[in-house]
Amino acid sequence: MIKLKSILLLVFLFNIQIIWTQTSVDSSKVIRVLSFNILHGATTKGDFNLDVLAQVINDAKPDFVAMQEVDFKTNRAKQLDLTTELGWRTKMASVFGKAMPFDGGEYGEGVLSRYSFISTKTNALPYLAGTEPRAALEITTTLPSGDTISFIGTHLDHLKEETNRIAQAKKINEIFTLNEHPTLLVGDLNATPGSTPINILESRWNASYKKNNPEPTYPSSSPKIKIDYVMYYPKNRWRVLKTEVIKNTIASDHCAYLVTLELLDK
Repeated sequence: MIKLKSILLLVFLFNIQIIWTQTSVDSSKVIRVLSFNILHGATTKGDFNLDVLAQVINDAKPDFVAMQEVDFKTNRAKQLDLTTELGWRTKMASVFGKAMPFDGGEYGEGVLSRYSFISTKTNALPYLAGTEPRAALEITTTLPSGDTISFIGTHLDHLKEETNRIAQAKKINEIFTLNEHPTLLVGDLNATPGSTPINILESRWNASYKKNNPEPTYPSSSPKIKIDYVMYYPKNRWRVLKTEVIKNTIASDHCAYLVTLELLDK
């Protein structure tokens, strides 16, 4: 009887070891990703305050940030390059991607990164005449593990009619699911889970949120809907470790959305 118990204990411990090995995490392949609509530097108080935005980012300790509603030397943003300003305040590498001319400057996407860029590219997305142009800003970089990844920040159309968002989602699938490197798609998609644009994207990308309980990200004052996302491709190269909606009612009208992922081996 004692021998049988010993055997069963060994089998139990062996199975536990297998489970632990399968779920162990390689810290060199773990990254923290933040999606943050920064409301062109304005706060919900109606003032202009980059320090409060930088504080949200610094507190989150991300490796990558995709920022939407980013101004580049516009009059309303005091002719500042917001991406560079926030890069300086967070000690991160920065790049801006123009979607359109605006207010004496430009308006579009911004990306911040802990790591230097191998390459950057701004990709124009389709839109109907008379509506706002949109873009997807892609950076390629190398992680401390030596792995190369691509990271895309984007902001889809905000109109009630889905025509632009559907076309933009299709274009994103067309461009980026051909990437040779594991890729993250991050941003304000202005669409809720289960909508046509999200279903189009999720036909190729995995999303980080829980399908049975998507945490709302907008408005920051009292979040009711989820429109901010982190998605990944290919599906077998990433594992979501943790998600968090950062509820700061002052910094922006959106909550920042923080996701921790691990890049998996092939």
